[in-house]
Amino acid sequence: MRELIRLSTRRREELVDITDQVRAVAARSGVRDGLVHVYAQGATAAVMIQENWDASVPEDVVDLLRRLIPRGVWRHDAQDGNGDAHLKAGLVGPSETIPLVDGELGLSTWQNVFFCEFDGPRAERRVLCTVLPLPAG
Repeated sequence: MRELIRLSTRRREELVDITDQVRAVAARSGVRDGLVHVYAQGATAAVMIQENWDASVPEDVVDLLRRLIPRGVWRHDAQDGNGDAHLKAGLVGPSETIPLVDGELGLSTWQNVFFCEFDGPRAERRVLCTVLPLPAG
């Protein structure tokens, strides 16, 4: 089972919590035990599992990546000014796979799924969510 999650972003760089949307896709699948694969479509976006309790953690992630990969110093900037966004997306990675256990996402109490925007704001971003059942037995 596969669904597309559509979202918009408000800032150039931000982490957007998409856990509820991923959880809803998993519930609609009817799969009790399996894997949920979450994949960001776009070369300047990523997906990350991170702490959900304290909003400073996603902000710290953005700050760390800004320090590691600054704007305006990359060869690709000559094309469209977003060389840093491509590098950040590549470093974080486009996807995460989450176990589905008894119909629930196998996240810990403090984990959520975040869409990572590195080249926003964007009116539409897409995340492909695929639910795969485990074989019986």
